[in-house]
Amino acid sequence: MRNRETEGLRITAQIQNRIQRTEMKREKIKEVIVVEGRDDTAAINRAVDAITIETHGFGMPDYIWPAIEKAYRSQGIIVFTDPDYAGEKIRKKVMARFPEAKQAFLPKGKALKKGNIGVENAKPEDIAEALENAHCTSMDKPAVFTEEDLFNAGLIGEADSRDRREKLGNMLAIGYGNGKTFLKKLNSFDITKEEFYEKVKEL
Repeated sequence: MRNRETEGLRITAQIQNRIQRTEMKREKIKEVIVVEGRDDTAAINRAVDAITIETHGFGMPDYIWPAIEKAYRSQGIIVFTDPDYAGEKIRKKVMARFPEAKQAFLPKGKALKKGNIGVENAKPEDIAEALENAHCTSMDKPAVFTEEDLFNAGLIGEADSRDRREKLGNMLAIGYGNGKTFLKKLNSFDITKEEFYEKVKEL
């Protein structure tokens, strides 16, 4: 009996040590992360040490906005919504009010589980990587990219342009967009032409 108790204590200690090591590896994020729901918050907390604000869907109750604004003015915020139509609508809604917020993006493939798309489905390492690659929107910055760049890269005007934009958006960690939106993202985020064309070669 004593041997069983000793073995049980040993296993419990190992589990506790493993949990402690896992938690120690979590990076502490200064910014407040804006997500859609509590399942997203749980997923974020498995990946990093951070505070979140939940929008509770597209409706976004009135009391949410003062909380987001307070975080935006103090620590800063990272908008991290689901890579689907609803998530993109929420992202645009938040960015319209807080244009200099950082943005984190997940490829759809890394947020998909049993037909459901959401941040809550992503692995901790994928969430941590997305937050590490979060982009800060640059305001009043001269346009670096033009439609000619998109055309030359096959991102518009070709049968597979949509797929190429999606792949490149994942590679640059800026998410998907139609031609107009993609061009705006390229010029809003701190992306150089060298980085752009280097990734285009990998398509």
